[in-house]
Amino acid sequence: MFVDMDRLGLLVGRAAHGDDAAAEALVRATYPDVHRLCCALVDRRAADDLAQDVFVRVLRALGGFRGGSSARTWVLSIARRTCMDELRGRHRRRLRDANRAALGLDVPGTGQDPVQASTVSDLLSRLAPERRAAFVLTQELGLTYEEAAAVLDCPVGTVRSRVARARADLVALLGTAPAEEPARGSQGAC
Repeated sequence: MFVDMDRLGLLVGRAAHGDDAAAEALVRATYPDVHRLCCALVDRRAADDLAQDVFVRVLRALGGFRGGSSARTWVLSIARRTCMDELRGRHRRRLRDANRAALGLDVPGTGQDPVQASTVSDLLSRLAPERRAAFVLTQELGLTYEEAAAVLDCPVGTVRSRVARARADLVALLGTAPAEEPARGSQGAC
């Protein structure tokens, strides 16, 4: 879903000045992209809760939006940070549980989800978080490399590199090799 950037910026400005209808319109306009990003970066089960957390953060931060990037980019950068916070928390919990298990202590609820490698979301979940974020932002949400760089707070070249590596990782995960390697430095179709 592509939304007029000027309209989103206006909604952010109005919402920052207490316009509840503008805040609601901002959430409605950006929710599909936020939810897709949360699904791709974390998982589908957690996406609803994460999207809600994203918009709590967005609404708290309305006064901090300065227009240095598009409002869409700003919202998606908050979504990415929310997802990364969730993944870091999960990692800490897994380490804690592994340590408890190594000490012979009870570890409740450590069952693994069944692996379904045939789905796109499962393949994406196997990518490193930085590569997955760059890939989803550019290839699924349609952001330019420049917009994705603003969301990820990194140079454009880093985004290009992460997307290229994500593509190579996905090809490797599928167990297929491309018929012909693209020329080094080529943009490829996005």
